[in-house]
Amino acid sequence: MAAKHTRAEPAPIKPMPEASIQSLVTLIRPPVLVARWAHTTPTCPPIGLAYIAGAIEATGATVVVVDAVGEATDQFMPTDDERFLSHGMSIAQIVDAVPVDTDMIGVSCMFSHEWPLVRSLVEQIKLARPNAIIIAGGEHVTAMPDFTLEQCAAIDVGVIGEGEDTIADLVRAISNKNNLSDVSGIVYRNADGVPVVMPARPRMRAVDDIQPPSWPLFPLETYLENGYGFGVNRGRSMPVIATRGCPYQCTFCSNPAMWGTRWVARDVEVFFAEMMSYLETYKVTNFDFYDLTAIVKKKWIVEFCNLLIDHECNFTWQLPSGTRSEAIDEEVTALLYKSGCRNMSYAPESGSPEVLERIKKKIDLDKMLVSMRGAVKQGINCKANIMIGFPGETHSDVWKTMRFIVSMARIGLHDMSVSPFSPYPGSELFDDMRRAGRIPDLSDDYFYSLASYTDLTSTVSCSEHISNRALGFYRIFGMLLFYASLYIIRPWRLFRTIRNVFGSEQESRLEMSLRDLLIRLKKGGSKSAPVEVK
Repeated sequence: MAAKHTRAEPAPIKPMPEASIQSLVTLIRPPVLVARWAHTTPTCPPIGLAYIAGAIEATGATVVVVDAVGEATDQFMPTDDERFLSHGMSIAQIVDAVPVDTDMIGVSCMFSHEWPLVRSLVEQIKLARPNAIIIAGGEHVTAMPDFTLEQCAAIDVGVIGEGEDTIADLVRAISNKNNLSDVSGIVYRNADGVPVVMPARPRMRAVDDIQPPSWPLFPLETYLENGYGFGVNRGRSMPVIATRGCPYQCTFCSNPAMWGTRWVARDVEVFFAEMMSYLETYKVTNFDFYDLTAIVKKKWIVEFCNLLIDHECNFTWQLPSGTRSEAIDEEVTALLYKSGCRNMSYAPESGSPEVLERIKKKIDLDKMLVSMRGAVKQGINCKANIMIGFPGETHSDVWKTMRFIVSMARIGLHDMSVSPFSPYPGSELFDDMRRAGRIPDLSDDYFYSLASYTDLTSTVSCSEHISNRALGFYRIFGMLLFYASLYIIRPWRLFRTIRNVFGSEQESRLEMSLRDLLIRLKKGGSKSAPVEVK
């Protein structure tokens, strides 16, 4: 599907500059590093960077955005590692797009498996724009602030954790030539070139006062017209965030380091007003919730659903991130569907109680099955996320997960992903494995290996009891087991899946993944010039 590279009209919500800061800040969303045989390649509007853009605009500074993915959604280029493709603009194209007179350049690095590509991009930008201050942010920088600056001399400052307040203070400090030691939540170089990590900034509590995303700076219409988004393709899908943080402490997740464990929900009326403004401005047909864990408190989700129902809203919405089930009972699932929710992901992670206890995933599998059954009965298209290969996991644990997979297929769940655990920086398990010497070398090969969670051809086991080959078998077998069981019990779904893969809209993540794979294989087979990853 060819993307149309046009820009959206400005949204009515516009932050008001607080003072005149005579600085030009360029924000860069890098290309996405994707495995050739990845089972998922979400092409999403970068809502995090849009929030950062809004925060910087509120200081009075001028902001320019280079969205490498949004400006080249149909471009897949080979890298020097044949296992991967670079999705989006080339490094040369990005460098050319950066204004020569920019004062600061902000680069996002959300996922550590993309660090080698982002590092190479930043180094090339510094060569071309040597006078600009380069600022890096995202989960990778938050997890490894010292390492990031030590390994990439081109980066001057790193933003740690929740970024809006920090980037605003940082832009003010750089513009006014103030001492960076007065800015909390950053890592910077001292006079001797040694990285200095400042104290963490407290989490933002007044979430309704945060400047809205500055979408007019982005090629948003490219995403909307082509059905790109985090969730299932249901037409013109707008990204939104209703809550921030997650109150749980799963050991495989970097959330505690990035966001902390405070879960904060926006005021229902304020959030609803933002959705309505997008509906009017961008003519959207669907909303994708980018929340880490949207449904935590039943009272909030009930109030939100009733608000949509009372206003007879004619759009769909979905929860593509893995959610928990404690607050999703029969009453809530009925309200979800009635208010327009059509897709939802659950995150059981494992079917082994022993593994769940070790990874601090505090869920009751039986209660989750009850919640899933209720959601499916209401007509919501449901997906489950499973991970295998955790440290300490045994073959017996995996077979317990396989039995749970069959149980989910039997009740009619629509989608399933089985991924190997990847020890991501910032997670408790990563720290444990580092201390145990199981991740001795933070080389590019290590960072590339983190992409195995989406790469069907490369499976890396972190379990002492299960080999890479065995885990790769379990991974494929688990997915085949689920879909075989599902289609045997409900054969009509197979025909619907085939129809939707080649249609203009998809109803499940499987259909989206198959469509994306077909597009990627077609585009990735071209003889484009390789992207240099050093």
